[in-house]
Amino acid sequence: MWELIKAGGWVMVPILACAVLTLAIALERFWTLRRATVIPPELGDEVRDWAARGHLDPKHLEALRQNSPLGELLASALEVRDRPREQIKDRVEDVGRHIAHELERFLNALGTIAGVAPLLGLLGTVFGMIRMFLGILGSGIGDASRLAGGIGEALVTTAAGLCVAIPALMLYRFFRGRVNAYVVEMEKQAILLLDTLETGQSRTAPARNPARRARA
Repeated sequence: MWELIKAGGWVMVPILACAVLTLAIALERFWTLRRATVIPPELGDEVRDWAARGHLDPKHLEALRQNSPLGELLASALEVRDRPREQIKDRVEDVGRHIAHELERFLNALGTIAGVAPLLGLLGTVFGMIRMFLGILGSGIGDASRLAGGIGEALVTTAAGLCVAIPALMLYRFFRGRVNAYVVEMEKQAILLLDTLETGQSRTAPARNPARRARA
């Protein structure tokens, strides 16, 4: 492995840095974007039942906000529950944009790596070909070792760049899809909560106070 890295030349350094960064972002996003962390099970049902009962203590709202991204979104609606529905929707949309931005953290970096890594591999290919032609100019085509070194550098960097870019692109698409699915689900929960605030009735059976889960 070390010999391959050496054969690739200095371009392998930024390619390896991209590989390490891709791994770090993937691990962090897999941990942060767990469904139980972003959208806790049954939290929406519990909050709607809580709102229907009128148990809207400020301390409970703060605990709900700290519970999860979904809890933060629902708490933003409950804080302005006495306003008209359209104003509540505007507040939810504003908070939702901030939450979506937070969920997408580091994804732009992942997409950038997916685009840059092949270019770095191509750059290494160009340097390898230049090295090969300079070797031909210096010693003619009879020195096979110089030709092999230039071709080897070109092939190694191209392969390394693609090996980094392909997983990075797949992870980028995967995480973007997961974030979009979470955003749609949170919008659904917010609409159901607005309906509950408007009618004063919850569509779910009585559930335990969600603030207890937030403090757990």
